[in-house]
Amino acid sequence: MRISVLDTGSNTVRLAVCDAGDGVPLPVHTAKWKLRLSEQVGSDGCLGEEATEHLVKALSAAVEMARQWGAPEPLAFATAVVRDAPDRADVLAAVHSRTGLRLRVLPGEAEARLTFLGARRWMGWRSGPLALFDIGGGSLEVAFGRGRTPEFAASLPLGANRLTNEFFATTDPPAPSDVAALRRKARHQLRDVSARIRWEHPHTAVATSRTFQQLARLCGAAPGRHGPFAERVLRRRDLRQAVDRMVLLSIAERADLPGISAPRARQSLAGAIVGHSAMKLSGVKSLTICPWALREGILLRYLEDGADWWADLERPVDLKRGLDGKRGLDGKRGLDGAAVGARPLRVAASSTTP
Repeated sequence: MRISVLDTGSNTVRLAVCDAGDGVPLPVHTAKWKLRLSEQVGSDGCLGEEATEHLVKALSAAVEMARQWGAPEPLAFATAVVRDAPDRADVLAAVHSRTGLRLRVLPGEAEARLTFLGARRWMGWRSGPLALFDIGGGSLEVAFGRGRTPEFAASLPLGANRLTNEFFATTDPPAPSDVAALRRKARHQLRDVSARIRWEHPHTAVATSRTFQQLARLCGAAPGRHGPFAERVLRRRDLRQAVDRMVLLSIAERADLPGISAPRARQSLAGAIVGHSAMKLSGVKSLTICPWALREGILLRYLEDGADWWADLERPVDLKRGLDGKRGLDGKRGLDGAAVGARPLRVAASSTTP
C-alpha cells in the first residue's frame, strides 16, 4: 500500500510518500518547498493573496508528485501558520478550488496527540511514561502519556518564529531586555504544563521538530548523515551554554554554527530559549531526539483507524466537545475521543540549576 502525507508548516511544505507494509510507514520519496509563510503574514495576521498563491502552487506540485510516485491524494494538513490566520477560510477555499485538495487544519491539541503517537511508536514501550516536546514555527506542543495516546496534551503560543517576530524583530543581536522579556513569557506560558510534567515524573522525555534536531546538533549530537537510528540526546546544561553563546551573535553568525541552517538561524535563538525553559521548568535534564513526529503520527492513525478517521477531520472541531461529542476532564476531548488538556495539578516548578 502506498500512501502520502503533505505537511504545511510555518516555513516549509513537506511531502512524504511511503510504503505501508505491515502497518509501518517507510519513506520512498520526500520533497519540500521552502515558502516561509510565517514571514509573509501581514500586520493583521492574514496570509493574503500572495502567500496563498505561493501555497497553492506548492500544494499543486506536491499532489502531482505524489501521483507520479503512485500514491493517491495526500493526507494534507496545516498547522499554526494557517490555523491562526484570520483569512483561513479564504486560504482553504483557494486551495480546494484550484487543486482539488482538502487541506485539513489541525487543532493544536490534536497536533500534540498525533505527534505523541509517532514518538511512542518510534521509542517503543520500553520508554515507559513518556513526555513529548515539539517546537514549531507558531506553537509548542507538549504531551505526556503511559500508553498509545497521551493522557495530557497542550499547545502553547511559543513557536520559534512567532516569538522571534514578537521579541527580536528590531535588533540583531537582540537586546538583553528583549531576551529577558521572552524568557518571562515562556515561563508564564509553561507554568501549568511544566508543573504537570514534573508531577508525572516521566521515565523518558523526547523532542521532535527541526528546531530541536538542529539544537541537538549544535550541542554535539550526530549529524543527519548518520541516519535516523543514531542516538541523539540534547542535554539541558549544554543547551543553556548554547543559549548564552547565541544571545551574543547576529543572525548571520548563528547561521555559521554547527547544525543551524541559514533559513532557521533567525528563529533559532527563540527556539533555544523556549526549549531550555521547557526542560528546566519540567525538571527534564535531557531529551532524546525522535525522528518520528506529526507526519508519522497521522500516517499511523490512518493505517490503524482507516479513512473514516481522516474524513472526520472535515467536520469543524469544537474543542469544548470533541469529534465524539463527549467531554473530558476539562471539557475537551481529542480526535480519538480521549481527554486532552486535562488541567494540571498546581505544583511548584522552580529550579536553580541550568
